[in-house]
Amino acid sequence: MADPTPAPGPDALTFERAIEELEALVARMEDGKLTLEESLSAYQRGAELIRFCEGRLSDAQARIAVLEGGELRDFTPDPR
Repeated sequence: MADPTPAPGPDALTFERAIEELEALVARMEDGKLTLEESLSAYQRGAELIRFCEGRLSDAQARIAVLEGGELRDFTPDPR
């Protein structure tokens, strides 16, 4: 049985919402009750969600900065 809830558009999707949707997709796929077509659609949507989340994480990593001495600079962890 196909999920009647349409996927949110790119403007409505947040990282947290994408993770929730991905977790729900994985649970449905692991349940083993999807048809082949539903499995393929779920896999495709999951791949889209993963790409979206990876992009958001990359963006967040690029924006991490530390305010030091009135200047913004890239974050560099302290080597211990």
